[in-house]
Amino acid sequence: MSERRAAPTVGQVVLGRRLQELREAAGLTREQAARILRVAPATVRRMEIAEVALKIPYLQLLLTAYGVPEDEVAAFVSLAEEANRPGWWQRYHDVLPDWFSLYVSLEGAARIIRSYEPHFVPGLLQTEEYARAVLAAGTVGTVGEEAVERHVALRKERQGLLERPDPPHLWVVMDETVLRRPVSIDGSVMREQLDKLLEFGARDRVTLQIAEFADGPHPGTYAPFTLFRFAEPELPDLVVTEYLTGALYLDSRGEVSTHLEVLDHMTALAASTRRTEEILREYRDRF
Repeated sequence: MSERRAAPTVGQVVLGRRLQELREAAGLTREQAARILRVAPATVRRMEIAEVALKIPYLQLLLTAYGVPEDEVAAFVSLAEEANRPGWWQRYHDVLPDWFSLYVSLEGAARIIRSYEPHFVPGLLQTEEYARAVLAAGTVGTVGEEAVERHVALRKERQGLLERPDPPHLWVVMDETVLRRPVSIDGSVMREQLDKLLEFGARDRVTLQIAEFADGPHPGTYAPFTLFRFAEPELPDLVVTEYLTGALYLDSRGEVSTHLEVLDHMTALAASTRRTEEILREYRDRF
């Protein structure tokens, strides 16, 4: 059986999808592909949906059976070897839930990240002290000082993607609740956090908007969610929505289109970037 690991990399997701397309183009069922490998059909399914790492001998047998030319097989295998390498975030496997490992992989590969956050400043924009206060409150089931510090270190390392020469475009809509909810009795924590939001809001590839209370309800009020868009044409838009103990990864065209429509509607209703800057400064002056 193929080797299991904590969570797939984006490369494994892309190659798994491509492997399924090649099988279907060859007119083979999963059962027929499984007979080629002498494994259960479930193993082929796990390879195609990136539940397991892509074993190179299995890939070579399948690609040959699917009629893929030899030079293309070699290129596919090379990509699989690269995709199978652990991501940097797997160093945090002791505190990183399996469901969140894929999220970090998607985050690092996306060209556009659009999200709605009703409760807290998004992790990519949090200061260390703000993150520490949120995590210490047990909002993600984190207990113990050591675990909190590991999570803070992980968030700080995730933020490195915004410092890359060609960072993704981060577009965030936050409820005004985020600014109203104190995370610490120390006012400097929120003041520094608002300073950081003002700093990032001035960047070309960061767009911040506040959904003001005065504007009433909006269609995204149910739960936080993030939409990822990638440069790779093989990988469609994906939506991740979180709940208390995990997350749902949505890639069906209907679900993604609905979330994209909601995001577009919310951004049209939310405060403009200029008004958002004014709101952040107003709240900053209160601390």
